[in-house]
Amino acid sequence: QVQLVESGGGLVQVGGSLRLSCAASGGVIANYVMGWCRQAPGKEREFVAAISWSGARTSYADSVKGRFTISRDNAKNTMYLQMNSLKPEDTAVYYCASDRIYPTTFTATGYWGQGTQVTVSS
Repeated sequence: QVQLVESGGGLVQVGGSLRLSCAASGGVIANYVMGWCRQAPGKEREFVAAISWSGARTSYADSVKGRFTISRDNAKNTMYLQMNSLKPEDTAVYYCASDRIYPTTFTATGYWGQGTQVTVSS
């Protein structure tokens, strides 16, 4: 059973940056496609980004393309999301997730973290 723990969320002003981390234990993330989803209040959870097993391939939601960068360090069993030029509409709880296939937008299957809150103030 893989446990995923997100960190790095917080309060930031419009145009600012944050770097989220997702640390895994109980398993090796190199065996999984990894990624991020988010859920804003009153909205459904949505796909943000995904990264293939080795990190050679990445995919992004159109809303974050060019502003967010997903990466992974399999040696540290950790995945990251660098978020730049943040907007109020990026405010959400951000979840890291795993899957066995690529590409993916992550479904209910796979492992999920507990989430970290990102709030962008205007």
